[in-house]
Amino acid sequence: MRTINKKYLGHDYVTDVLSFELSKGLGEIIICPRMASANADFYKTSTEKEIILYVIHGLLHLQGFDDHNPKDTIQMRSMENMLLGKQNL
Repeated sequence: MRTINKKYLGHDYVTDVLSFELSKGLGEIIICPRMASANADFYKTSTEKEIILYVIHGLLHLQGFDDHNPKDTIQMRSMENMLLGKQNL
């Protein structure tokens, strides 16, 4: 994951999920299972639920959502929670 992140985005670190728009309406989502497992332990959830979150997160990026500033992050988290069926607190 670190290699892909560095090669395509110039970020020299491991991340949980990457998404790439290949063409209009078509994209690729890459998930790091090790990060999903570690984050599941940290957040006291299952690896499966973390992966579902990453898929949703990647799909939202492909739909134009971003999380590079606080306002956009709040909007993206709200949409993730809605899609996961969680209450926004």
